[in-house]
Amino acid sequence: MSNDADEQSQAQAGTAEGQGPVEITAEQARALAEKREELFAEFELHDEFPSEVRREARERTEDVGAEIAAEADDRVDHRDLAAWTTDPADAQDFDDAVSVARTDEGYRLWVHIADVSHYVHPGSAMWDEAVERGTTVYLPAYTVHMLPPVLAETVCSLVPDEDRLAHTVEMHLDEETLSFEEVDIYKSVVRSDERLTYAGCESRIDDAEAPLGEEVTLAFELADRLHEQRKEDGSLVLNPRRDRAHTIVEECMLKANKAVTHELMWGRGVEAMYRVHPQPTPDEWDEALREIQELDGVSIPGGWDDPRKAVNAVLEEAPDRQLNRIQRAVLKVMPRAKYMSDPFGGHHALNFDIYGHFTSPIRRLSDLVNHWIVHENDVPADLADLCDHASERGRDAETFERLYKQAMEEMHLDPNAINNRGVVTVDEAGEVVDDAGLPPADE
Repeated sequence: MSNDADEQSQAQAGTAEGQGPVEITAEQARALAEKREELFAEFELHDEFPSEVRREARERTEDVGAEIAAEADDRVDHRDLAAWTTDPADAQDFDDAVSVARTDEGYRLWVHIADVSHYVHPGSAMWDEAVERGTTVYLPAYTVHMLPPVLAETVCSLVPDEDRLAHTVEMHLDEETLSFEEVDIYKSVVRSDERLTYAGCESRIDDAEAPLGEEVTLAFELADRLHEQRKEDGSLVLNPRRDRAHTIVEECMLKANKAVTHELMWGRGVEAMYRVHPQPTPDEWDEALREIQELDGVSIPGGWDDPRKAVNAVLEEAPDRQLNRIQRAVLKVMPRAKYMSDPFGGHHALNFDIYGHFTSPIRRLSDLVNHWIVHENDVPADLADLCDHASERGRDAETFERLYKQAMEEMHLDPNAINNRGVVTVDEAGEVVDDAGLPPADE
């Protein structure tokens, strides 16, 4: 999401139920492939992994069960704790799982994140390649991975009914304030009970008889309270009509990220890859609010002392047709968020004094580096350069995605439909030519 204006989970939408993939011609398929190659060259990105990286990834996926068993004695064993992942229907890797319980004092929330740093660490070819790439690039129906898929989709993926190594953030939250009463961050072994899609997660809420129904319902109870508290505190929420399943993922990940970076800064006093989001100037905010006020059917209520709260209030009442225009007006004046080794300035959109990323080490360099810092309690010597590079790569990924979507639209293709439903190449008779890739160039 552009500019970090609202730190929502960045999972891609799953395949729409009842609809097949978007059909494109061989000519369109070739044009899209050529556009990707053009953008790869422009942004100095590449799809294929070097042979040394592929070899190292294959070696780290050998004897997985034996390695996890050997690690188990030195980790907290959470294999009996009810846990589940929630991702789009077409997701191929699952890097976080959630567990939740009621306590006498409030809630206990566990966020289990794939322990990628156990397999990918400084000095390895995979680390160097991850640093170079900086982030995974998500295009409609095409992904350019930060880590080799053979690793990301196997030992680093919290698949159901398989033991996996994880980094767990355990949070004890006060009943009234939902503030951290206690935070523990540690290495663990987990076993996800189920892989839920967003639609599947939604169906479990309020269904106590369904598997994980009580746990998922409790997770939404907590997430809904966290969401409302964030809005009251002045966190900008640009997508106010998100479904309950997305709310669970978003709020649990935000809480875990905040807990880790508070521990790093206030508990340990160490540098890390913090996410800093500067605020717009008063004039820039006035410009955005004027543009919003001029929209048909939109009115900004008075009495707000914080423009973020004013925008939240507008979005709650605005007609659906104006949501995108309101969001664009805000994003237009928002400075870009960036990674910094010092959290000074905080995260304006979220209204967090300190914030950073920890919950997506499969797809973001910042999270991978922060995992390494948490475990080693040491900071890479080139941390400042890593922050600058990750920020630059993040900007490149956003621009890459925007230009690729523009190319699709110029071909009269709908990027959102392709993103949601996938794509297949068909011949003139409408028969699928190759549902796994492109047809031969001489056809």
